[in-house]
Amino acid sequence: MREKLAVLYELQLIDNQLDELEELRGDLPAAVNDLKQQIETIENQIETKESEKKKSLNQRKQNDDDVDRLKANLKKFKSQLYQVRNNKEYDALTKEIDHSEEQITKLEAESTALEDLAQKLKSEIKEIEPQLEILSKDLKEKETELKQIIKSNEREEARLQDKRDKVVAKVKKPDYNTYSRIRKALGGKAVVTLVRAACTGCYNVVPPQRQLEIKSGKRLYSCESCGRILVSPEVAEEVQKKIQF
Repeated sequence: MREKLAVLYELQLIDNQLDELEELRGDLPAAVNDLKQQIETIENQIETKESEKKKSLNQRKQNDDDVDRLKANLKKFKSQLYQVRNNKEYDALTKEIDHSEEQITKLEAESTALEDLAQKLKSEIKEIEPQLEILSKDLKEKETELKQIIKSNEREEARLQDKRDKVVAKVKKPDYNTYSRIRKALGGKAVVTLVRAACTGCYNVVPPQRQLEIKSGKRLYSCESCGRILVSPEVAEEVQKKIQF
């Protein structure tokens, strides 16, 4: 059991080092992700507006073609008025003329609205694009900074990760799951020692009887206040002497 406690404490010390390397990155990873999301949102907005603008212009072109066709028909119908032989033919032609004129008026009004919409979308895209440029520039700078930090620590991080993998291999799965759960819930600190009879995780004093039990190292003991796994100062000292960072 003492060996198990030592391995868990060693794992904690390695994770402490990895956490410190992670802290060097600060809020850069979160900032990079946030900028990417903002850029994606704006790109989607531009893509949607471009699509709507294209659709509007295409519909306007179709309307223009339809108007040209209707005007040609209208000219033909009006010329035929002089050739009618009876009121029935006259009424049929005037009905076609009225219908064509109504369609032309409707299509021309729709085309005007479509042109206004296309211009509005063009203006909105023009307003959004500078934001995209600013965000893209900011993203590039932060990605460069993050890559530099990662590169400067990649060897040390790889070394620690390799060491961690070897230590994890010595830990039983239930114990590792417990360790991971506590670590996730309590800010990365799952295994701590005692200093002046107090838990170094929450700084609450540990009762004398529990101190003796922890020192005996017969099983895993958790802090009654914070729930972290406690190891005796003797075990902590042995581990710190054994490992080198």
